[in-house]
Amino acid sequence: MRYLLLIYTAEPTEAASDDQMTSQFAEYDAFTQWTRDNGMFQAGEALQPTSDATTVRVRDGRTVTTDGPFAETKEALGGFYLLEAPDLDAAIDAAARIPGARHGSIEVRPIFEYGAAG
Repeated sequence: MRYLLLIYTAEPTEAASDDQMTSQFAEYDAFTQWTRDNGMFQAGEALQPTSDATTVRVRDGRTVTTDGPFAETKEALGGFYLLEAPDLDAAIDAAARIPGARHGSIEVRPIFEYGAAG
């Protein structure tokens, strides 16, 4: 079954040092390699900050856009992994290994497989 692991963390208020960035990238590279080694990796990306986001709504046939995310929150969606895992327990185990889980939260969401719906 496929699972989307959504990484929510507080957006930084100041730029990280080069050493901090190098360390963070190394941790995520190690996690990504672990998912590849275990045959789970499908996709994964980091996202630009919410200040670069645009929210789209259609109301009364009109497309309305606003800057930023829809909801005010302390944690923002910072990235994701799409994994193939045998079950929810394996997906949760993988989520716990994501570096961002130590200071943010990881939402584990099963993918609805349209072809399998009957």
